[in-house]
Amino acid sequence: MSLQVYIDGKLLPKEEAKISVFDHGLLYGDGVFEGIRVYNKKVFLIQEHIDRLYESALAIRLEIPLSKEEMVAAINETVAANKIENGYIRLVITRGAGSLGLDIRRTSNPQVIIIADNISLYDPQLYIDGLKIITAATIRNHPAALSSRVKSLNYLNNILAKIEGTDAGCIEALMLNHKGEVAECTGDNIFIVKNGVLKTPSVDAGILEGITRNAVIRLAEQSGITVDQSPFPDRVCCSSDSRRRTGWPPDRNRQARADDERSQREIQTVDAGITAALLMLRYGNAACDLNACCMRLFL
Repeated sequence: MSLQVYIDGKLLPKEEAKISVFDHGLLYGDGVFEGIRVYNKKVFLIQEHIDRLYESALAIRLEIPLSKEEMVAAINETVAANKIENGYIRLVITRGAGSLGLDIRRTSNPQVIIIADNISLYDPQLYIDGLKIITAATIRNHPAALSSRVKSLNYLNNILAKIEGTDAGCIEALMLNHKGEVAECTGDNIFIVKNGVLKTPSVDAGILEGITRNAVIRLAEQSGITVDQSPFPDRVCCSSDSRRRTGWPPDRNRQARADDERSQREIQTVDAGITAALLMLRYGNAACDLNACCMRLFL
């Protein structure tokens, strides 16, 4: 059976799932989304994801045409229709179709799109052996320009850093903020375990306030583990020589020296650690596949 996609109140085969080419979500990245995991047929922390979705929509003055209760029902309906046991949900709200131009008053009919499918973010062996990352020259968006708490459809900032990582032979990249402090990876929050303390950047570092991140912090505190959310520079994650090589602070001639940077970057190794263990204790073994949020740096 073809994958069923929820669009505008209906479940449609993926081949028939379409939106207008004039939708501002497509034209301008004007919209919000959530990425939600399914474990053992249960949607992981669904209410927290829904709350963040509606907060993001409110921040960009996007009115979602469903109530929170209706949204939860639509998600569960889509998961059931696709018989997902362990998978991934992409929940997207677009601004809707309108005229060319940025004026949101000239748009109508915001689209609710729900895709539920199987997913494998990383090779399972990486959770045993660890993976390699670099520190990207691309920094996180300045919070005064675009709040990191809004999970918008415009992910170009993260994509550019991801390209740096893949060009260097890595599948992830660490991003710094405009102060040179550690922020997050391109698609994951980051945790470091050092001297018995669980360290992670605060939301003030310009990060997305991850749902899984908050779950890890709660579980750590409940387990008596000290959690430190104070800012920290990238030298906590890599050597001072690595900081020089990875292009901090970034310059405007990155393209001219891209090949040289790629060959010189200091590559760090991360492995599944205590955060994954905490999630497994609370949510079961399936939780060990929770994004790279469940990783810590070797120090």
